[in-house]
This record gives sequence, C-alpha cells and structure tokens, in this order.
Amino acid sequence: MIVLQCANITKAYGIETILDGIKLELKKNERAALVGRNGSGKSTLLKIIAGELSSDEGEVITPKGTRIGYLDQHTGLDSDRTIWDEMLSVFDELRAVEEQLRRLENAMADPDVYNDEQKYEKTLKEYDNLQYDFQERGGYQYEADIRGILAGLKFDSFDYSTPITTLSGGQKTRLALGKLLLSKPEVLILDEPTNHLDIDTLRWLENFLSNYKGSVLIVSHDRYFLDNIVSKVYEISRSEASLFYGNYTRYLEKKAERYEQEMREFEKQQKEIAELEDFVARNIARDSTSKRAQSRRRKLEKMEIKEKPQGDEKSARFSFDIERESGNEVLNIYDLNVFYEETNPVIQDLNLSVKKQESIALIGPNGIGKTTLLKAIAGRMAPASGTAQYGSKVSVGYYDQEQADLDTGKDVLHELWDEYPLKTEREIRTVLGNFLFTGEDVLKPVSSLSGGEKSRLALSKLMMKKANLLIFDEPTNHLDLDSKEVLESALLEYPGTLLFVSHDRYFLNRMATKIVELDHSGLQEYPGDYDYYLMKKDEERQRAELRAQEQPAAASGDRAGAPGEDKKAFLEDKEAKKQARRRQRDIEETEQQIEALETTIEQLEEEMLSPEVYENHEKAAGMQQQVNEAKEQLETLMEKWEELQLDNE
Repeated sequence: MIVLQCANITKAYGIETILDGIKLELKKNERAALVGRNGSGKSTLLKIIAGELSSDEGEVITPKGTRIGYLDQHTGLDSDRTIWDEMLSVFDELRAVEEQLRRLENAMADPDVYNDEQKYEKTLKEYDNLQYDFQERGGYQYEADIRGILAGLKFDSFDYSTPITTLSGGQKTRLALGKLLLSKPEVLILDEPTNHLDIDTLRWLENFLSNYKGSVLIVSHDRYFLDNIVSKVYEISRSEASLFYGNYTRYLEKKAERYEQEMREFEKQQKEIAELEDFVARNIARDSTSKRAQSRRRKLEKMEIKEKPQGDEKSARFSFDIERESGNEVLNIYDLNVFYEETNPVIQDLNLSVKKQESIALIGPNGIGKTTLLKAIAGRMAPASGTAQYGSKVSVGYYDQEQADLDTGKDVLHELWDEYPLKTEREIRTVLGNFLFTGEDVLKPVSSLSGGEKSRLALSKLMMKKANLLIFDEPTNHLDLDSKEVLESALLEYPGTLLFVSHDRYFLNRMATKIVELDHSGLQEYPGDYDYYLMKKDEERQRAELRAQEQPAAASGDRAGAPGEDKKAFLEDKEAKKQARRRQRDIEETEQQIEALETTIEQLEEEMLSPEVYENHEKAAGMQQQVNEAKEQLETLMEKWEELQLDNE
C-alpha cells in the first residue's frame, strides 16, 4: 500500500529550477533516504511534502486520514512548559478520554446509576467501548513511552520539571525529535535527525526507527545511519530524482554500475552511428549501393539518440601532504588535567601515546571533554597540570569544528592568501578552486558562507600547512555526502598521523586504526575500527553480566588454593599466551592474503570495463572466471579469518 506519492513536483526560485518533475513514492512501513548535494533541493522537497511549502506544479498524494510528521533540521522547541508537560501535550486527546473514563467510573459508583439496571448497562457499555479504544491507542503506557523516549535521547538524568526555556539549542532540537516520535504519525519525515546526537543516542534512534510502525523518509549526512535504516534511496541531482534500491552503500555501488552501463550503451550507439554515417557518405552517390545507403539513412533518422550519461556533479579535489616526516613518537600525554574556572575538572589524569602514521579516533558522550582534550593537545587551552609532549620534527595542523580560526572580516581569497602571502594570486585561486570556490566566489565575505563552505575553506588552510600531525574536531560536520567521501579519500592517502573526534561512524570505520574511548574513568584503547570497538564493548558487557551472575555462587563456594595450583596456573597462562601469539601471526598472514586478493579482484574488474575486454566475449568470460575463482578464495580466507578471530577471543 502506497502511503505517500509525489507526482511531478516542480519548484523554481526565479529563473532557477530547483525541482523538476520529481516522482517519489513511499509504501507502508518502508524506510527511504533522500540524498544529494547541499543546495540540491532535498529540504525544499520535504517542506513541500509536509505542506509547509507549495509546489509550482505537481501534487503530493496520501490516503485519507494519513498523518505526516515532519522534523525540520533547524527545529527547536519554543515552549514555556516543562520537559514533562511538553511531552505530555502529545497525548492531550488520550488524556481527555482518560478523564471521561474516570467520570464513567464515578457514574457507575453512583447509587442512582447502579440501582437502575438500564442506566447501569448503558453506562457500562459506553465504558467498555471507551476503555477498549483507550487501550488500543496506548492509553495505559503513554507515560512509559515518554520516559523511554526521554531516556533514549539522554534526558533521563534531567529533572522533568525543568523549563524548556533554560535548555540549549541542541537539547531543544532533541526534545522536538522526541515529541515527534511520541506522536507516531503514519509517515515520519526527518531532515537531519542525527544532528546534536552522540553515538549512543544515534544507536538508540536507529533501533527505534527500525522498529517504528510507520513509514520513514530521511535526509541525513550520516551514512552509517542510512546503511542501517533505509531500503531504498532517492538521489536528487540536477533538479531530477533517481531511484536506487538498497541501503546507502548499495546505492553507491548501483549508481556506479548504472553509469558504466549507460556509458557503454552510449559509446556503442555512437560507434554504430559513425559507421552508418560513414557508409551513407561513401555509398549514397553510387548506383549499385544507393538503396543500401538510403536504408541506413532511414535507420539513422528513426534511431532514438541516447544522451551522454552525466557523471557526478563537480566535486572538491584535494589531498593532504607533509613537509617532512616526524619521528616515531608523535605525541605523549602524561597525567593531563584541564579545568574550567579553576574548580571544575573536565579532563583528569589522562595518559595517551600516539605513534607515527596512527589514525586515532577519540569518542565518548557529549560533554565528556573530547573537544577540550583536543584543544589542550593543540595548545589552544592551557592544562592545569600534566603535559602534552610532541615528538621529534612534529608539526601540527588543527581543525576547529566551530571554524573559530576563520576571520569573518575577510573575503575567501584573502583568508587564505594572508596566511600564505608568498604564494601568487593564481596559486591561491587554484587551491580555492579545488575546494569549489571559483570565479566571484573567492570574493565572498567569510561571514556570508554556509557551514559547508566554511568547512571547505578551513580544510583548504589546513591542506596548505602540510603538517605531519593533523588534529580534527568533527571534520565531517556541515559537509555533504560527496564532500565527506572526498575528505576520506584524501585522508586515507595522507602519510602523516591523525587524531580526531567524530560522531560520523562511517568516517570512524574508514579512518580509524585505533578507537580511544573517553569516559569519567579515563581513556580506554581499542585497536581497530568502530565495528571492532562495538564488538569488544558487547563482549565486555557480556563478561560483566556473567561475572555478576557468578559472584553469588563464588561467594558461597570460596576455598583456598591448593598447593601447586599457582604453578599450574602460571604454566597454563604461559601456554595460552604462546598460542595467542601464534594465532595473531596467523591472523596477520591471513589479512595480508585477503588484502592481496582484494587488490587482484579490483584490478581485474577494472580491466573488464575497458572496451578491448567487454567487446571480446571470450576474453571477458576468461577474466570473469578469474574473478569468480579469486572471490571463492577470498570467501575461504574470510571464513578462516573469522574462525581465527573467534579462537583469539
């Protein structure tokens, strides 16, 4: 059943068409993503669907009675109520039914009613019908629902009588999301719902939306979030919409496949047209071949000419390089303490070692002090005690999520040129062009730039520095999906060392070689990417639960160690460590084999796209056989790797 349909939605501002004949549909309980560059029209389309903006042409169609709930990315609750009263207001109708039930209960207890059989039966029937409706609409659990939503959005530690006017902008946005989720519309439309959420809250929201009894349409720059939620993707590009089935990663794959297929078909037709035109030109004047030439001309005239497929819109192009290499010891933090106003400790007794070419992600809940720690490391904030000591030949580049280093009194050109005055204007313009500042764009005041533009300008300054240690605080904030991928590609090729804070789990997975978790007890290190960190955290929770279950039994059955048990335990531990080292070597060797096979497969598949291969069926079939065999070997190695990992735990 289709619960939402956009039929040929068109919207223009002046002479610029933002949306042109957009078609989109959402079925019952379906989750879809809307993606595209910043400024492509995603938010405009959502506002049209939500009824907050009119379209120039087309219509939005929904079945009668369908409720659409919409969360604008800039929404924040503007209310004089308390947290609890504002959430409770979602259930005003239900609470009115509850009051009516109480009145009927009082009526049934009235002697004038229960002594009158006819009156009593009528009141009882009305009560039963109303109670059934109340129960079906969640009347006996709405307060539990409120507490569940508030807990999921990290308000469980708040006094629910707190006035909303005292909350921060991010907290008001989270409350607006919570209020919308409590209203349970049949169609939920979310524009950047992951803003202002830490990683734990993101995971909660993913689980909530995965189990939501309704349809969901999402705009988000969080690719990990989209991968876990959606089953189809609409891309808006050049004012038109294209549909791709699958999650975000599958969308990227299908988009690339579609482009390659369309390009092959276009090139094949262009070759056929050239051959037909050549034959007509050479044979139209000959009596013996004139009829054949005329036939080919007619074929040309009837042919539906394919347009050349358009690749991605222009992307930023940049890379990060270093002036010189650092020593192996890049950064050592010893007993670091940072205070606010000399009384409020934010960072306490932290120790951390960073080695050359490591890529370390610092994660933790909002407000724990991650940004403060980065500022102390980068020298932007003086520690109360302890040291952050750089190694030999280390040069530091720092990216501030607030772009505080940008001078709003300058234009784009001079913001970069004043930093590097020995460069020519042409060189500076070339760098800015790589970050999509072209022509008159370089004369824009920095104060007028969007969040994404400021991010790109800050990245351009950082790129020019050629530091061998880059410290990033939320580098993907404000960047659209395409710019995030360009940034990731650049950083994956970066030969220096990375230390960064990010809530972008897709970015964490691609970039991190080590996860460092900051909580109130200090720092905990996890070698690997974000998924590995999650696996280890789950294992820790399971072990903690197991210990909690075993403690009562252990308390009742304690006994002293028998003679020789210590020695036996020592030998067993020694042998276990020996086996663990052997398994680790096997894991590393297997990983190297996997990496080599993946490279081989990638090279073969790239060769298969070349005309000399795909036009030669035998050669293409042979190479496909090689790819299939390599993939079988890869699957065997992956199974071996998984077994080794399980044995190693």
